[in-house]
Amino acid sequence: MPDGLLRVRVSFLFTALVLAFIGLTAGCSAPAPKPTYFPGYPIGYTERGVASWYGPGFHGNKTANGERYDMHQLTAAHRTLPLGSIAVVRSLNSGRQVTVRINDRGPFAKGRILDLSLAGAQALEMVGNGTASIELRVTGFQGRSADMGALRIQIGAFSDQQNALNLLNRARQVYPIGRIQTIDLPEGRRYRVQVGEFRSEAQAESAAAKLQSDLAVQPFVFRDDS
Repeated sequence: MPDGLLRVRVSFLFTALVLAFIGLTAGCSAPAPKPTYFPGYPIGYTERGVASWYGPGFHGNKTANGERYDMHQLTAAHRTLPLGSIAVVRSLNSGRQVTVRINDRGPFAKGRILDLSLAGAQALEMVGNGTASIELRVTGFQGRSADMGALRIQIGAFSDQQNALNLLNRARQVYPIGRIQTIDLPEGRRYRVQVGEFRSEAQAESAAAKLQSDLAVQPFVFRDDS
């Protein structure tokens, strides 16, 4: 065989071996890790309900994630979504929408699912009315699942501490774990009665239904990040 032809054949075989090796190593490499999200709150998680907003009386206060509340930033408070959740909020009244980051807990009022900052409320044109029917859709997260605290149930809030103690004593006959959380609001000091410690919303909602039936209260579930 002529030397030139031999060199061509050897070069061809070498190239083929290199390509085969590259293909083999590529096939054996580990797949790219999939992003880890929070259990129970996938991307696309949606919720409909009534939103309210909170502003000057809370401006500068510490939020649930440790930040200072700035009513001019696009943030919101939700009772159970992981802190750091990014959500698109669409007003079913005006049709307008805004993207906010969940950095606080609330609203602590029955029948509402979200407390927007002043900036968020302005974007939805709901400041004057105070509330709006909304649809919330989770589009992303900033945080880790380890940051999620236990779920608790609030069954009442009082300006009189003794009334709070009376309700807590009744509630302990149903669930022994309970506490009174004291909080200073713009309208004065309040004593919040909270019971239970749950890991899933299904468990917490079932317990809330029992408390409502047994104690004739209006409970709601929230996540305790303290």
